[in-house]
Amino acid sequence: MTIIYTMAIGLVIFIAVLAVTLKAISKGYNYKHEVDPLPEANRNERS
Repeated sequence: MTIIYTMAIGLVIFIAVLAVTLKAISKGYNYKHEVDPLPEANRNERS
């Protein structure tokens, strides 16, 4: 009977970790990546 409880607890932990992992991956894919524009002074000096 103890093995059943141990497996049940392990399954709950596994599902929780899987859910958090999938949520983090989804949040990463939804993040809008942006590049800061160069300041005008630096842009003119490099031309």
